[in-house]
Formats: sequence, structure tokens, C-alpha cells
Amino acid sequence: MQNCTQIAADLYYLGGNDRRLALFESAYPIPRGVSYNSYLLKDEKNVLFDTVDNAIGEQFFENLACALGEDKLDYVVVHHMEPDHSATFARLVERYPDVTVITSQKAAAMLKNYFGFAGKVHLVKEGDALPIGKRTLKFVAAPMVHWPEVLFTYVPEDGILFSADAFGTFGALSGSVMADREIFERDYLDDARRYYFNIVGKYGVQVQNVLKKAAGLKISLVCPLHGPVWGEGFGWYLDKYLTWSAYEPEEKSVAVFYASVYGHTQNAAEIVASAIAAEGVRVRVYDVSVTHVSELLAEAFRASHAVFASTTYNNGIFVSMENFLNDLKAHNFQNRAYAVIENGSWAPQAGALMDGVLSPLKNMRRIGEKTTVLSAVSADSAAALRALGRQIAGDVKAN
Repeated sequence: MQNCTQIAADLYYLGGNDRRLALFESAYPIPRGVSYNSYLLKDEKNVLFDTVDNAIGEQFFENLACALGEDKLDYVVVHHMEPDHSATFARLVERYPDVTVITSQKAAAMLKNYFGFAGKVHLVKEGDALPIGKRTLKFVAAPMVHWPEVLFTYVPEDGILFSADAFGTFGALSGSVMADREIFERDYLDDARRYYFNIVGKYGVQVQNVLKKAAGLKISLVCPLHGPVWGEGFGWYLDKYLTWSAYEPEEKSVAVFYASVYGHTQNAAEIVASAIAAEGVRVRVYDVSVTHVSELLAEAFRASHAVFASTTYNNGIFVSMENFLNDLKAHNFQNRAYAVIENGSWAPQAGALMDGVLSPLKNMRRIGEKTTVLSAVSADSAAALRALGRQIAGDVKAN
């Protein structure tokens, strides 16, 4: 049965939720599911904005038929070609063979690659406009946010921005399509941060470029392809994006990451964390061997300071820590203060190797020298660890 929702004058939400998918993009755990969003704007010309994943295909087509009624579907705007937004495209053009596809040149090539599509296409680029009646669609190029073909669409008469994957989040919608700032901060912000840094975060420069374009627009409604629609309160979320895309810390705090085999490196990490907390500084501790790397990545970007503690393994960094550090590097980790702790029974090496990954990254600042534990924490190494914790806490307060 249809479940389309009118969210503004002549604007309908046609999406739905998938609460059974375990891994988004076969990589990121989504225990709270995900929404796939599509929108219909009715005017003299009726415009569909994107399709959806096959998981909710039947719901989508029922919603579209309900919203259209007896009216014709004139256009479908394809903002982004990733299959979670385009998988039902071929079925759409079979059902509505007279529809004209509005998209970028790069997306048109992808439509051919994915579906062999060679139907009616109206190519648009940055600055192009298309009247649809009392409204106009204006197109904004958003390359690498987060694929190269991505477009945004802006409707100046209503202040509506269709933002593709930008401003999206993991997490299925719970009844309401609209974002409420307090509920979003409570229920979605961690997922939104994890979504941004894992899906889009590598391309902070490109995101900043698009945000500069959006800054000149009068926006009353933001319609992303995942997560709730933003109306009032969007400025708060935009500030998050400005911070995230500039690779700046979201808060002054410390994230402690450790890789431990028999518990001694964990003990060292916990001692440092306790010393930091005793100074009144917020700290969170993560075992990188059991916490998914997508969460670790988001937490590293959230905090202003990071501690990396690893046992030496096969004369190198322990595997889960090495993978995490390489993921940070791949996502342009930068602008942070950090400290390193190593453990080893006969030839500690992890500290120097971790520093070798972190120190070349942009605007990274190490606090103190590496702190070494030999097999198990001793009285001397415990004192050094507590001193390191106090030094880190002092740095948080001073910067």
C-alpha cells in the first residue's frame, strides 16, 4: 500500500526504509537501517528527483503512482548514479516511456553503462536552468560529493535544495520525514558523522566548494537522498558540515585507540585515559580490534586529540591498528594532536611505525615522545603513562 507523504506545497516524499540491510555498500554496519529518498515536485511539468534501491522498489512505485494520480510524469532528474539511488531507473522508464531524463553528461554515460539506456536525455551543467511552470529548476555541479557526476537541483521560488548524498545520514526514518534538531542530535548525529566521514569525508575540499555555492542561496528545505528532510534548524547541521569538511575537530576531547592481544596494551591505554579524565577532559576509549573501523574513523575526526596504543606484532604494528591508521590516511586525516604508546616484549617497534604513518599527514602535531611498555605495565611505565595523560589533558585545555 502506498505511503507517500506531502512535505511542502506540491512536493511529495516517495522514499522508504530498509531495516534489514546489514552493511551499507557492503562495508558499513547500519544497525538502525537506512532510508532511500525520492521526491516528486508537481507543477505544469511534473518532476521526479531520483529513484531508489531495489530493496524498496515496490513501495516506491506505489508511492509515485499515488502522488501522480492521473497526471503525466514529465521529467526524472538523476542527481547521482550510485545504484542505491538508480537501481530502479530501468523499471521507471519502462513504466513511463515518455519521461525525459535530466542529468549531467557524466551521469548520462553511466546510465548507458549500467542500463544500456539511450532514451530521451536533457543534459544540464552548472548554472543551467529549466522552467517547469511557476517554478524553475537550477542546477549546481557537485563533483566528488561523492561521485564525479553529481548534481544538486535548486528551486529558487520555494527555496528547495535537492542535495543528492550531501546532508544525508545512516538510520531509517521513524514516522516523520522531517528533521527535528533535538531528535536528530540524539538519534542521528553519530550516524550522520559516520556517514559523512566514511562516504564523503575524503573529499573535504570539494564539499567546501559546494558549500560556498550553497551559501549564496536562500534555502528553506533541504532534501537529501538518505535521512530526514531539513527545514527549520538546518543552519545547525550546515555548521557541522562546515566543520567536518574543513577537517576541524568537532569538540575539544581525546579519543584513545588501542590494539591489545593479552590485555597489557589495553591496561596502558586505560591508565592514560584515567589520567586524562582526572584532569576534567572528556575522553573516549576504543578497542580497534572489536570496534568497526567506520566508527573509529568518525571518532578520530570528532575529537581534537588522539592517542594510539599498539602492541608490536611480527616486528610491526598490530594488524587492526595498522588497518585503522591506513584508513585514516586514506580519508585525509589531519589537523590533530596525537600521542603514541607502544608495547613489546623484546623489540618494541610499533611506536616509531605508527608515528611514521601519522607525522607526514597534514598539520599533525605529536605530544611528547613515544611511551614504551615492556610486556606489562610496570611502576615506572605507569608513571610515564599518567604523566602523558596529564600532558595531553593540559594540551587540550591550552588549545
